[in-house]
Amino acid sequence: MPGWNTQDIPDQSGRVAVVTGANSGIGLVTARELARKGARVVLACRSEARGNAAVDRLRAELPDARVELGRLDLGDLTSVREFAAGFPYERLDVLVDNAGVMALPYGTTADGFETQFGVNHLGHFALTGLLLPALLAAPGARVVVVSSGMHALANIDINDLNSERRYRRWIAYARSKTANLLFTHELARRAAAHGTDLVVAAAHPGYAATNLQTTGPLAEGRPAAERLVRIANRVVAQPAEAGALPILYAATDPGVRPDSFTGPRVAMWRGAPAPSWRAPWTFNDVAGQRLWAASEELTGVTYGALKA
Repeated sequence: MPGWNTQDIPDQSGRVAVVTGANSGIGLVTARELARKGARVVLACRSEARGNAAVDRLRAELPDARVELGRLDLGDLTSVREFAAGFPYERLDVLVDNAGVMALPYGTTADGFETQFGVNHLGHFALTGLLLPALLAAPGARVVVVSSGMHALANIDINDLNSERRYRRWIAYARSKTANLLFTHELARRAAAHGTDLVVAAAHPGYAATNLQTTGPLAEGRPAAERLVRIANRVVAQPAEAGALPILYAATDPGVRPDSFTGPRVAMWRGAPAPSWRAPWTFNDVAGQRLWAASEELTGVTYGALKA
């Protein structure tokens, strides 16, 4: 792993990958590098216009790339179901649950869930469950759940998953990222318990310069805050190309362990991929199982092949 870079990605020829939120940032870089190594990549994007622009960009940069757009809005379970129902391949080798929102003003998804919890966790929980048959049809398939070092700010509140009692945007974001890690933990446990070779791992990009940081200030009409974020992205953050490395490592390297958490080497902030610290509560079996049960109830998606 020391000094691991895109040149270390194994050949991906013959493999099929789905990357959510692949129209920009680390999602776009992840899709590009998987395609460069020969994978057929579905860019799962909410905006059809931005998704098509990303596909065109990749095809211009990599003329032989096998990339295509899949319309997916993780904040709408109908869209998630339509994406899974229309998935055109019998097998799925790599699923990167990357898309997300951060520190937004309070809002709800199309299904009435608090936006950050609904998009960052429930949308990906439903998507992964609906694509599970295709994942299990691919030997050694990978699920990579993109979390954040910010998960350390807060554990989930199982009695207030949708922040209905009190909403604090950064705490809600942290809880959604903790939910990502609990989901990783429980899905990895179930995959092993059922004797499958599905590898489920988590990763995070550290502080990478993407559009994620500006979404909140833009939504609230705070131009001064938006400008500060853009300055920080230029001066402090690492580029999206570097932020994508832990995700690419988790998605492709033969040495990745189930339920591992990979991030940048230097202070979980920047640098080559390395094992990353995670809060003890993200290994809690009881919490993972309770979140799983609540997620099944809220989304209506069950993992039939991986029942508890």
